[in-house]
Amino acid sequence: MKATAAIRCMNSLGKQRTPFLFITNFLGTNTQVFPLSDINPEQLLFNIQGVTNAPARSFSDTSVELEKFPVDFAIYQSVFEQVQYHIQRGDTYLVNLSFETPITLNLSLKEVFYRSQARYKLLLNNQWVTFSPEAFCQIDQAGVIRTFPMKGTIDASLPNAQTRLVNDTKEQAEHTTVVDLLRNDLSQIASNVTVPRFQYLEKITTHQRALWQMSSEIQGQLPSDYADTIGDLLFRMLPAGSISGAPKPKTVSIIQEVENYERDYYTGVFGLFDGTRLDSGVMIRFIENKKGQCVFKSGGGITYFSQAEREYQELIDKIYVPIY
Repeated sequence: MKATAAIRCMNSLGKQRTPFLFITNFLGTNTQVFPLSDINPEQLLFNIQGVTNAPARSFSDTSVELEKFPVDFAIYQSVFEQVQYHIQRGDTYLVNLSFETPITLNLSLKEVFYRSQARYKLLLNNQWVTFSPEAFCQIDQAGVIRTFPMKGTIDASLPNAQTRLVNDTKEQAEHTTVVDLLRNDLSQIASNVTVPRFQYLEKITTHQRALWQMSSEIQGQLPSDYADTIGDLLFRMLPAGSISGAPKPKTVSIIQEVENYERDYYTGVFGLFDGTRLDSGVMIRFIENKKGQCVFKSGGGITYFSQAEREYQELIDKIYVPIY
């Protein structure tokens, strides 16, 4: 459904304190909203930090075999240079640039859903699966809203990896920009916005290696009756700042200009309102079945300090499944 209809539907369910699940694409132009009682697990499986509708299943512990066929570097570099042109013009100072990569994988999408170790997992109609480590926002019973932008990645096996990540000029600029953007987003809907934790690191284990990822925590206070307008609140924060850029409206238009494919639900948001609380994630790890060909959608933030070779390698490094 379109944004206006989705907002009305979410507000109505929120006013009734009816639990629901929502899924929205990158631009917020196509949204699905499901009262929990209406969800058919044959069509949709979710697991949000352990809250799940997935029946217990067991699969073999087959080792993951994933082969990547990334876009040629020359093509990536050409698009990267278009982004740098806009940065140098002053149109934007952070762009999340992404590509889709054909892959071969010896697991079904359902196996990926069940076996992946991730905070936010969703499988829709066996068309695509997401297994994301990144929260979009969380709202507790007291109306405290928190968001946890994740920007900055490094191979954990590198010497002094944590120190190198935190002190990297490009990664610092990217992370600080996203924190400032998300702080501004929260300030549009909440009061007393603060940053309790800045640039903390978490280790992500994958089938091929471990990565350090850098995050921050931003929080604010919503009115006690926030659920009455929950749709409006969520859509005012879309698209997520960590996977678009800053300033957001102009950067989104640049993304649409330079990316040579349709993101669709990749980098969208999905979440669960349980009647009093909300938890939601950004769909940043994503495999889609396109007529029998699996593609993995991935990307990273581009700033003035970015180098095409490093960004290209980061795009490839993010093609993984967290099965170990």
